[in-house]
Amino acid sequence: MAEETPLDRFKGALTGASRAIARRADIEVNWTADAPTQSGPVFRVPMPGRSVPRGAAMEARGFADAYALRLRHHDEAVHRRHAPAEPSARACYDAVEAVRYEALGANAYAGMRENLGAALIVTVAADPITRAERREDVPVQTALALLLREALTGQPIPEAARAGVDMMRDWIEARAGDDFAALSTKIADQNAFQTLALDMLRHLDLTQPTPIDEPGEEEDNDDAEQEQDKEEDEDQAGKDQQPIEMAADQSQGDEEGDSESQSEIDDDGTTDDAGEDSDEGMLPVRPNRPWTDFPDSFDYKVFTTQFDEVVSASDLCDEDELGRLRAYLDAQLKGLQGIVTRLANRLQRRLMAQQNRSWDFDQEEGMLDAARLARVVVAPGSSLSYKIERDVEFKDTIVTLLIDNSGSMRGRPISIAAISADVLARTLERCGVKTEILGFTTRAWKGGQSREAWLAAGKPAQPGRLNDLRHIVYKRADEPWRHARKNLGLMMREGLLKENIDGEALKWAHDRLLARPEDRRILMVISDGAPVDDSTLSVNAAGYLEMHLRRMIDWIEKQSPVQLVAIGIGHDVTRYYRRAVTIMDVEQLGGTMIEQLAGLFEDD
Repeated sequence: MAEETPLDRFKGALTGASRAIARRADIEVNWTADAPTQSGPVFRVPMPGRSVPRGAAMEARGFADAYALRLRHHDEAVHRRHAPAEPSARACYDAVEAVRYEALGANAYAGMRENLGAALIVTVAADPITRAERREDVPVQTALALLLREALTGQPIPEAARAGVDMMRDWIEARAGDDFAALSTKIADQNAFQTLALDMLRHLDLTQPTPIDEPGEEEDNDDAEQEQDKEEDEDQAGKDQQPIEMAADQSQGDEEGDSESQSEIDDDGTTDDAGEDSDEGMLPVRPNRPWTDFPDSFDYKVFTTQFDEVVSASDLCDEDELGRLRAYLDAQLKGLQGIVTRLANRLQRRLMAQQNRSWDFDQEEGMLDAARLARVVVAPGSSLSYKIERDVEFKDTIVTLLIDNSGSMRGRPISIAAISADVLARTLERCGVKTEILGFTTRAWKGGQSREAWLAAGKPAQPGRLNDLRHIVYKRADEPWRHARKNLGLMMREGLLKENIDGEALKWAHDRLLARPEDRRILMVISDGAPVDDSTLSVNAAGYLEMHLRRMIDWIEKQSPVQLVAIGIGHDVTRYYRRAVTIMDVEQLGGTMIEQLAGLFEDD
């Protein structure tokens, strides 16, 4: 057996502690390089690194402790029954409840208190409160939760959020200061605590008075209905506590992760993303709209290219974080190693077979054919006993993988895409085929600096594309795989995946290929639907980005020497690309990529 690593030992200890805190034996703890989350008894906490440094270990413990405290002290049926209808009040109500059950652990155990504090620093760092410059920019639920935590546990406000909290402190304490004192006496009683919490929300003018069920009325509810509520809420546990949703899965829980990612999307059609440029964190919608007829005079415009960027993956992330993200990708690769390796070997055999030399037999001169040796002995004057070695022409080839880095690719799709790109690059490099790996997204949600410039210019009509492009180079064609292997882990980074403008990305990747000297150029696009950018589509004609994508595809397929192939994940891309395949299960991606590529190589 392989020697147990410090990371393995830490994971075992963390799982045991979580089970003890929650008093449940079915808890499973997995690592993630994305935002931490919980789904019932499955916890996904930040991977602390192979050497398990103390600070990172405390963060992982803090998230695991919070999830275990939730399972032990939180009743979702009671929470849902008391929940207010107003969105802002509901956000505050959820945040206050998380403070309650975490305060029970922080006040009981000094070590847990420190761990929860470390996890809170990570959570707050992604919250808009750290960027607020005016009181109107401060999320009320975050400021209220931090002030209540200070009152219930005595722990100070995290430094990153202190300025934002101070903008709201006087207003909150003037209206709800007495409520804090009352809440501190009821933290062990969820029903009573939430009744007082609703009073506090009314004092803050966040909700209107509503009748609250008395404790005795709970017995009148149908038991089967309550049990169903609990099961439904357990599937979504962890959403209320964290401001960031996480859909990336672990190799230890592949089957379960697929259903979780799907349920997160099905619940409300969106998934939160607390990226570096986003306050709203809304995922783009994948409409796959029907074909829209455009006039021949359709002209695609760009409002400004000032804020666009083409950037190397290593410039978007420091070396340590890239190493951590790559370690997470390697952990996922273990679960698919056998399948993907067999597929890669199959592709390598097919490519090498085309590159092998062949022989022309029955020649009058050349090398003596050993198979004809008997004939030479019996009839030395016999002709046609020789063979000539002939090289099979194999075109010098380059393959570009263009990967959709939009928010809807989060979770298993982007993980499998990164893994498949990694294996494919290694395989092609062994066969002498150069590979370039590119990604495309936007720098911001809902327009970024381009939209701000458009607003400052007076909102001119039909501005064209209205967002800041981010085109990412994960691996250059002439760069050895071993130098670029860490870069592929960047796809796992929370906040990277935003919106997608496929047409311009396709042109960018195509132009890079045209500049290459190779005889055969192949461009493989991996996407999961139509181009989506809310900012652009809100001020231009419907289908504006889709039309541009169709025009680019048509031009490449009919006039360019580049061979174009597309793989759609969960959405039909055959209506865009002439040579395309659609897969419904991301687990098919690796095999589909290799089969499609092998087919292109075998074309004359």
